[in-house]
Amino acid sequence: MVVQKFKNIDFEDLSQVIIGSAVLSVPIAFTEEAWNLSKTIPILNLGVIVILTLSFIGIYAFKGIFQGHIKQRKITFVKRVLIDYGITLLVVIVVLFALNKFPISENPLIAMKRVIIIAFPASMGAIVVDSFDKE
Repeated sequence: MVVQKFKNIDFEDLSQVIIGSAVLSVPIAFTEEAWNLSKTIPILNLGVIVILTLSFIGIYAFKGIFQGHIKQRKITFVKRVLIDYGITLLVVIVVLFALNKFPISENPLIAMKRVIIIAFPASMGAIVVDSFDKE
């Protein structure tokens, strides 16, 4: 028996986030600009990217998925934003690993910077595709 629901995120939502994040992470992961940026970007700027990413996911989820009604579902809303971002990060890691551009054992800082940089646009694709088909 396949469980279709995992605490407010069902299989359809999960697959939409994976597909949406893959659609935008794959082309960006192939660019040398993303690889080089990961070598030079300061940690502070990386923090700003994470905040922007979570903010954009939150704003879009608030309007597109929850239709602005989170008063009784604040914890669910926060979980949804964090889970969507986490899934996006995992998709980006898999894509970078497949391209041999995820140097986690040789240079973990560069590897994580690449993931965060590429997850920024990938998360936009994830949340937009995730919002399709909502009541």
